[in-house]
Amino acid sequence: MSTKIKPHKVFELFYDEKGRRLYTQNLLPGRTHFSERTYREKNIEYREFDPTRSKLAAAVVKGATNIGLRKGDAILYLGASHGYTISFVSDMVGTEGMIFGIDPAPRVMRDLVFLSEQRKNIVPILADANHPEEYETRICGVDIVYQDIAQKNQAEIFLENCRLFLKKGGYGLLAVKARSIDAKRKSKQIFEEIRRKVEKELTVIDYRVLEPLEKDHCMIIVKK
Repeated sequence: MSTKIKPHKVFELFYDEKGRRLYTQNLLPGRTHFSERTYREKNIEYREFDPTRSKLAAAVVKGATNIGLRKGDAILYLGASHGYTISFVSDMVGTEGMIFGIDPAPRVMRDLVFLSEQRKNIVPILADANHPEEYETRICGVDIVYQDIAQKNQAEIFLENCRLFLKKGGYGLLAVKARSIDAKRKSKQIFEEIRRKVEKELTVIDYRVLEPLEKDHCMIIVKK
């Protein structure tokens, strides 16, 4: 395989010279967690970040050039699920970074706990993002609030968590799931509605519809 890996415009991401695949530099060389492909070049191992499995990767593939993430960042991740995207964010923030992964489902939290035993920069917290008071005393102010949850009041949850935890100058990434808000209305109408709601409090710096990689989803990126 003669692929050459190059740094992406987005910090801490990489791509192959044909521009077909997205990668992170593996924090734990020799280990994978989700049967992802790896590629080694100049004694550095890269993990392939699949945009059909992650809204964050999809947003980058769809043209987002500033997602705010940097090495050493503290991140509040709402809707951690089994940890696929979080594992790549873990690569991106590195050993100096910290990710607080919130999810209310015990079954997926178990998977996240196993992941955190290997990746020490992940802190799994079993809690409901609707009730930030459940974890308010357990996390610090963060550089990034990332949200990927399927609830009707997605925008309100995101804004409340940004008010409480996002540092001034920090970034927020909101993956909007239109079908969870209203299955009957057009997704684009819902996206615009959520964008206007978020814009009342935060500066929108990017907006990407994620079709066809993620059906009925968009990513809104904001700065506080």
